[in-house]
Amino acid sequence: MPFKGFIREFQDMKDGLGSMSRRSFEIKFPSHHHRSRSMNSVLFMAHRDANANSYQQSCWANMPLELLRDVLQRVEANEGTWPARRDFVSCACVCRSWREVAKDVAEVPESSGKLTFPISLKQPGPRGSPMQCYIKRDRSNSTFHLYLGVDASLGGNGKFLLAARKVRHATSADYIISLSADDMSRGSNTYVGKLRSNFIGTKFTVYDSQPPYNGAVFLGRKSLRRVGSKQISPRLPAGSYNVAHIAYELNVLGSRGPRKMHCTMHSIPVTAMDPGGLAPTPVEFTGIDYSLLSLSSFCSAKASSVDCNGADAETGRGSYEPLVLKNKAPRWHEQLQCWCLNFRGRVTIASVKNFQLVAANASEAADLPSSSQNDHDKVILQFGKVGKDVFTMDYRYPLSAFQAFGICLSTFDTKLACE
Repeated sequence: MPFKGFIREFQDMKDGLGSMSRRSFEIKFPSHHHRSRSMNSVLFMAHRDANANSYQQSCWANMPLELLRDVLQRVEANEGTWPARRDFVSCACVCRSWREVAKDVAEVPESSGKLTFPISLKQPGPRGSPMQCYIKRDRSNSTFHLYLGVDASLGGNGKFLLAARKVRHATSADYIISLSADDMSRGSNTYVGKLRSNFIGTKFTVYDSQPPYNGAVFLGRKSLRRVGSKQISPRLPAGSYNVAHIAYELNVLGSRGPRKMHCTMHSIPVTAMDPGGLAPTPVEFTGIDYSLLSLSSFCSAKASSVDCNGADAETGRGSYEPLVLKNKAPRWHEQLQCWCLNFRGRVTIASVKNFQLVAANASEAADLPSSSQNDHDKVILQFGKVGKDVFTMDYRYPLSAFQAFGICLSTFDTKLACE
């Protein structure tokens, strides 16, 4: 059977299961004319469990693992780009056994250079060529959307990855980052983190909704939030973990020139840039049930942190030096009379927001072999303007798409003392 027909067949199967009449799962409660909220919850959970049991009992769940692995490997190899790669994500939604095999077949972006599941947005980017994305800004509602794609000027949108919404406070501003473009509230099930600025826009902190590694900095009980009522278990808390700090140098004299910034990545050790070094790589969102994911897009995944043990978070703090990034110094072009950086054709409009970040831990890199020094000199994150409210964002190992997006969002905030 052709792979396209194979994919269509089990998609039709899932659509059929999803359209099963809800009447078969209704529970009758005598002497009541109206169902209470708790009754509706029971009905919803019964409907969900019945669908899950139908998947587990289907012929697809009983497929031999060797055959299943071979099929998924072929689908994964033939559909390496979006939107065709959506078929491979659909395979992970069939049942539990398919999900486990699909997760094992799909490699992390660090080695494959591909974004497959939602957790890929929290994993380090490729070591080779950077992951090319772009950001669209909507000034009317202060929202920002991150897409996977090479050129935003070709028309339409690429693969949607993340969205952010700016929320102003009296002394600060928050950028709420979500997996959904339609629900960008901190109480949403798709909330994955936030960026917070100080009053004058010179210092920013990136917070993750779940611990990126065992030594993540947990902010204590005051930072807990209650997950929205859309979740079945509304008492599950989500933490705020400090994963990065961004600082812009003050420009008190008002001298003209590019901004100077430093990024301290608390969740990434400086040894990640050494040969054989490793960066923390989460394997799944805490509390996600992939059996409930939509087949149309991976952005329906629901992330929430349930690990709120502050003692474990403080265990690894101070045991290593964090990676520090700095903006690459531009050169002054006499003929053009402007500051210039080589963006390799990815940036076309001059802007004070344009930047390139490289590793700033030069003291360690000086004693390393030349190949390792080249790794430290590589541009890890590149951001620049290509059109009205359109910006490119290219990132590579050891940054993740979530971390890179948070850093780039800091450039949009008003900086009273930096320009």
